[in-house]
Amino acid sequence: MAVFLHRLGRWAFHRRKTVLLAWVVALFALGGLAGAFGRDADAQLTIPGVESVNALETLQERFPGGGAGGASARIVFAAPEGAAVTDPELTQAIEQSLAEAADADQVAAVSDPFQAQGVSPDESTAYATVSYDVQVDEITDDARAQLLDVATVAEDAGLRVEFGGEATQAIPAQGAAEAAGVLVALVVLAVTFGSLLAAGLPLLTALIGVGVGMAGVLALSSVIDLTATTPTLGLMIGLAVGIDYALFISIRHKEQLAAGVDPRESAGRAVGTAGSAVVFAGLTVMIALAGLTVVGIPFLTSMGLVAAGMVGVAVLIALTLVPAMLGFAGNRFDRWKVPGLGRRQAALATKESAGTRWARTVTRRPLIVLLAGIIGLGVVALPTLDLRLGLPSEGDLGAETSQRQAYDLLAEGFGPGFNGPLTVLVDAVDADDPQTAFADTAAAIGELDGVAAVSPAIPNEADDTAIISVIPDAGPADAGTEDLVTDIRDLRPGLTEDTGSELAVTGNTALGIDISEKLGDALPVFLLVVVGLAFLLMLAFRSILVPIKAVLGFLLSLAATFGALVAVFQWGWLADLLGVEQTGPVLSFLPILLIGLLFGLAMDYEVFLVSRMREEHVHGAEPKEAVIGGFRHGARVVTAAALIMGSVFGGFILGHDATIKSIGFALAFGVLVDAFVVRMAIVPAVMTLLGKAAWWLPRWLDRALPDVDIEGAALERHTPARAPEQELVSAQR
Repeated sequence: MAVFLHRLGRWAFHRRKTVLLAWVVALFALGGLAGAFGRDADAQLTIPGVESVNALETLQERFPGGGAGGASARIVFAAPEGAAVTDPELTQAIEQSLAEAADADQVAAVSDPFQAQGVSPDESTAYATVSYDVQVDEITDDARAQLLDVATVAEDAGLRVEFGGEATQAIPAQGAAEAAGVLVALVVLAVTFGSLLAAGLPLLTALIGVGVGMAGVLALSSVIDLTATTPTLGLMIGLAVGIDYALFISIRHKEQLAAGVDPRESAGRAVGTAGSAVVFAGLTVMIALAGLTVVGIPFLTSMGLVAAGMVGVAVLIALTLVPAMLGFAGNRFDRWKVPGLGRRQAALATKESAGTRWARTVTRRPLIVLLAGIIGLGVVALPTLDLRLGLPSEGDLGAETSQRQAYDLLAEGFGPGFNGPLTVLVDAVDADDPQTAFADTAAAIGELDGVAAVSPAIPNEADDTAIISVIPDAGPADAGTEDLVTDIRDLRPGLTEDTGSELAVTGNTALGIDISEKLGDALPVFLLVVVGLAFLLMLAFRSILVPIKAVLGFLLSLAATFGALVAVFQWGWLADLLGVEQTGPVLSFLPILLIGLLFGLAMDYEVFLVSRMREEHVHGAEPKEAVIGGFRHGARVVTAAALIMGSVFGGFILGHDATIKSIGFALAFGVLVDAFVVRMAIVPAVMTLLGKAAWWLPRWLDRALPDVDIEGAALERHTPARAPEQELVSAQR
C-alpha cells in the first residue's frame, strides 16, 4: 500500500491543476444537486417495533382524520400582569388569532382553549393545539410562517404569544460560535508550522472536503431521512478529521523538506508513509461508524453513515488534494513566516523537544505514570454510575427561543407534567363491554402515584378503541414520569384478564422512554462490535498486545467521558460556565454514538503515535528507545491534532442547541483526554513495561495476516535515496 500511495502522491503533486479542478467540479456539481433535490433534515427520532410507535400506528388506523400521527403545534397566550385571558377583550383577540391559524396552509384543526380546558386554573395562560394533516417533515416554510403571523392580533391586544410543538421547530443553524473552533485550529496550525502558508493548507483542503461531503449529504436527503442533528454531526466530524489528516501528511512533508528531499518526492513519501496511516485510521473510523447499522435503529444508522462518508471524503482529500496543494506551494511551503516563531522552529530542529523529554520521564517511571493515569480517569468516570438516558425536549432549548418560553409558560400555568402528557391507547376490539373497559382503565390509572390528572376516555367511531390522556405530576425528563409509564404498563395483565382489553402507552414522553431503553439495551452489543474492530490494529502493528492495550485505553477514556457528561449535563457541574441552561438525562443516543466516534478518533492517535514507535522498532531500536523515538516524531503532530480536533468540537459547545452542545462537549472532552492521558501517558508507560513483548506475534499468524506496511518500510526498497539534484531533475521531467 505504501508504494501505491507514494506513486499517487507524486502523481497528484505533478497533476496538481487537474486534481484541484476535479475537486472544484465535484463541489459545484454536488452543490447543484443539493440545491435542486435537498430538503430539510427534520426526520423524527423513532424506532420501529417499540410499544409507543406501534400504538401510534394503531391510533392512525383507528382514528382516521383525527390528526393522530400528524404534526402539531401549540400556541400559548399569556395575559399581562393583573389581567386574565378570560377578560372579554383578550378572549376576543385570542379567538381572532385562532381563526387565522385555522385558515393557515396544511392545518387540519385548531382547538378552542375555552371549550377544551385549555385555560390555566389562575386564568393567566391559555393554549390551543394546532393539528396538521401532514407529517412534520412535510410542513412547508410558508405554512410555518403563516402560523407565526397569527400572533400579531393577540400581541396588539397586550397578550404575550409563544409557539411550541414539533411543527414550529426550525433546523439548528450554525453561527459564529462554531467558527471559533476553526480560528483556534488555525492558530494551532500556525504555531505548529511557523508559516501561514503551511498552516492554511490543511484548513483549506479540509474546508473543500467538508463542502463536498456536506453537499453530497444534502443531495441525498431527498432519498434518505435525516434528523436535524445529522448534518451538524457530519460537519463536526468532517472538519475535525479533515484538518487532522491533512496535518499528518503536511508535517511529514515539512520534516522531509528540512532534510533536503525534493518537494515532489517528499510529497510522495509523505503520502506513502503518513498517508498509509491516514488510510488505516480513516478506515477504522469509517467501519466503527458504519457499525451503527448493526444496532437496527434508523436514525442512528443515518448518523453513522453520514459521519463515515465525511471521513471517507477527508481521506480522499488527504491522499489527492493535499499533495496537489503541496505542489502549488513547491519550495515555498514555509512562506509567510509567523512573526516571533522563527526561534522556536529553529530550536525544534536542533534541541530535544518537550515530547522527547516527556517520553524519557515516562520511560523512567512507567508504573507511576500508568497508575496515576488509571486512577485519575477512574475518579472522573465515577459519575457514570448515575447515568440516566432521555431524549431532548423543548425544555432543553435556549431560553431565548419561543419553544422554550412556551414550555415554561405551560409548566407555570398547568404544572410541570403538562409538557409531558401520556397518551394511553385502550384496544377493546376483543372486549365484551368496551365502555366498561374504557372506564375501568381510566379509573385504574387515576389511582396510581404520580398522576396529576386523567381525562375521560375518548372512543373512536367504531367504539372499539379509546384514547385516555394522562398528565403526570413530574416533568417529561423526570425519573418519576418514567416510573409512571412503567406503572401504567404494569396494569395491562390485570385489565386484560378483567375486561378483555389491551392498553399501550404512547406520546412523545413514552416514545423517549422507549427509545432510551432500546438504546440502552443495544449499548453493550455495539460496544462488543467496536471493541472487536480494535484487532484490526493487529494488521498494522503485527502485535497481539498492542490492540488489547488500545482497547483498554479506549474504555478508560470512554468511561471518563461518560462521567464528565453526567457531571455537567445531568448534575449541573460547571453548567453556568458552559452555558447549559437545563440539566436532565443524557441524550439517549449519545453514549452509543460516542462509542463509535471516540473509538475511531482514539484509534487515529493510536495509529499515528504507535506507528512511529513501530517504525523505530522495525529499524532496530531497543524497546525503550523505540518509545522515545516514536514520541520524538509523533508527539508534536498528535498534540497539534488533538488540540485542533478538540477546538473544532469545543466550538460547538458555544452554540445554543442543547443537543449539539452536549455532543460537542463529549467529543472535545473525549478526544483531549484520550490523546493526552491515554495515548501520551498510559500508552508509552505500557509499551515500556511490555518491552519486546509488545511486538510479539505468533509466526503462523504473522504469515497469515496481510502486510499493510503503514510505516512505509517498502518505500526504502522501491525508492532508494538520491541526491537532491537528481530529485530535481526527476521532478522537472
